[in-house]
Amino acid sequence: MARLRITYVRSVIGQKPDHERTVQALGFRRLNQTVEHEDSPQLRGMVHKVRHLVKVEETP
Repeated sequence: MARLRITYVRSVIGQKPDHERTVQALGFRRLNQTVEHEDSPQLRGMVHKVRHLVKVEETP
């Protein structure tokens, strides 16, 4: 199964509260932090919700 490398590139200051909770649920604590997760429909939905705050790369 593929993995996704997600980088937090834009702050949640001024964003909706549910966007802030989604960023926290993805595992981010600070700006420019990168996390890796297994690809799943639930994860894709979370990333889609905050797509303006993160950068996504697929890794084999």
